[in-house]
Amino acid sequence: QVQLVESGGGLVQAGGSLRLSCAASGSIFSIGSMSWYRQPPGKQRDLVATMHSGGRTNYADSVKGRFTISRDNAKNTAYLDMNSLKPEDTAVYFCHAFIKTTGDIPRSFWGQGAQVTVSS
Repeated sequence: QVQLVESGGGLVQAGGSLRLSCAASGSIFSIGSMSWYRQPPGKQRDLVATMHSGGRTNYADSVKGRFTISRDNAKNTAYLDMNSLKPEDTAVYFCHAFIKTTGDIPRSFWGQGAQVTVSS
């Protein structure tokens, strides 16, 4: 029943900005860490940013200083604010979260992916 629904992808020019959203819905007891991954065309999926439930964040070196992860706990939503975008940021961006539902053990959930294309 739990779903992560992503929105906000699209086409943007180099140097521009974009905000991705990831909304969790369903029978949610609590949400632990929320993360953003990305997979450029022809490459592996890599971790971009993580925000833990306590607010601590981690970023990949390639996006540090340009991307910001945040979350609105009241809305069960995570965001990725992307600034100074580069063509090499072009990828499918995936949201991920560890979520407790009715049990004690957190389960892994993935969003459907959002295409971000940065033109030169």
